[in-house]
Amino acid sequence: MIIKNIEAKVRLATYVSAGAFILALLIVAMTLYFTSRELQKAQRSVYIIGSSGIPVAAKRSSMELNRPAEYRAHIAQFHSYFFTLAPDEKFIESQMDKAMYLIDESGALQYNNLREKGFFNSVLSSSSVLTLQTDSIVLDEKKHYFRFYGKQTIDRRSSTLVRSLVTEGYLRDLELRTENNAHGVLITRWKTLENNDLSHVQKNNF
Repeated sequence: MIIKNIEAKVRLATYVSAGAFILALLIVAMTLYFTSRELQKAQRSVYIIGSSGIPVAAKRSSMELNRPAEYRAHIAQFHSYFFTLAPDEKFIESQMDKAMYLIDESGALQYNNLREKGFFNSVLSSSSVLTLQTDSIVLDEKKHYFRFYGKQTIDRRSSTLVRSLVTEGYLRDLELRTENNAHGVLITRWKTLENNDLSHVQKNNF
């Protein structure tokens, strides 16, 4: 009888110890979970020192929420650099240099094709001013695919030409952001789908 009582007490002590150990593990796990959540919330907030010297909390949106806007800004910026030109050789070179930081070799390929066809020389010789209007940018985040719709105006001495512009490509995230690529994105597999005349107006030169 005594032995049975001892065995029962040992079992009870074992159960109590095991229960206490499991409870301690649960408390530690819950503490770590809630601490991690609070730390993530804190990292989404920044504090700005106001004019009174009192820190004011300001919410910082997560990268995931802001990424589509950055993608669109990157795409629009690249197209603006590539298709906005003036009859100035240094300006053209500057525009192309800035554009090439935002795209892979597919951009350099199109640039070289245009240069070989004498496109940039014609801009210089005809004193043309090229400007670009962005109409819309269709973005598929899952596939990292985009399609750009815009209009390019070519203003020459003798006429004004408006052309439709449709391009497509893919986006690749970069690990680092730089001064030349502030969005940390690289356009890849870029190509022009459409570049057709919409209107051609002759100027009256007296």
